[in-house]
Amino acid sequence: MAAPPSNEPANLKVIALDGPAASGKGTLARRLAAHYGFAYLDTGVLYRGVAWTMIKDGVDPADAAAAGRYAREFSLKKIEGAPIRSREVGAAASKVAAVPAVRAALLDFQRDFAANPPGGAAGAILDGRDIGTVVCPDARVKFFVTASPEARARRRWLELRDERPDLTEAAILQDIRERDARDADRKDAPMKPAADAELIDTTHLTIDAVEAAARSLIDGIFRRRRG
Repeated sequence: MAAPPSNEPANLKVIALDGPAASGKGTLARRLAAHYGFAYLDTGVLYRGVAWTMIKDGVDPADAAAAGRYAREFSLKKIEGAPIRSREVGAAASKVAAVPAVRAALLDFQRDFAANPPGGAAGAILDGRDIGTVVCPDARVKFFVTASPEARARRRWLELRDERPDLTEAAILQDIRERDARDADRKDAPMKPAADAELIDTTHLTIDAVEAAARSLIDGIFRRRRG
């Protein structure tokens, strides 16, 4: 595969956040986007969107050929107001994300967002599982946000317990471990830290502490590269 084009003109800032489900990267990304005035893209929405449209149409998300077709025809308008945050959709999204044709179809969308942030924003923040390694390898700042599977399961259970009182923390932990294995073992763009990514382990940190650490690192990188 040819080397991807750079997504970072001299006047553009791109921040890439990667990491597993429920690690806190989405919350961190939204906070950083608000602080710096950057456009924000949760790239997981794209994969969840493809998975949800397949489920809605009664198509098996494990059907790689169909997943590729749905990804090529996908648009954010198709999932406006859709319940894409369910446990079922999350598990299906991990399956479709392992399909090379799906990743190829959604790659251009992500790179265009990074290169041309909507709304005239000064920069872009993208979070996902291969942003720093594949989507935006030239991002000025890269983070890999992680936490123990047990901590992540606990967080997800607290988020879902009112909506899904039948859902157990043990079941969520099993799902998380299975998703981690799929994301790490897939042949195309496996989830792993970029060589130059800053690692943030949120297991024992509050979100305020995580944000403070990230902002300190970002400000230091921007100052160094302006100098």
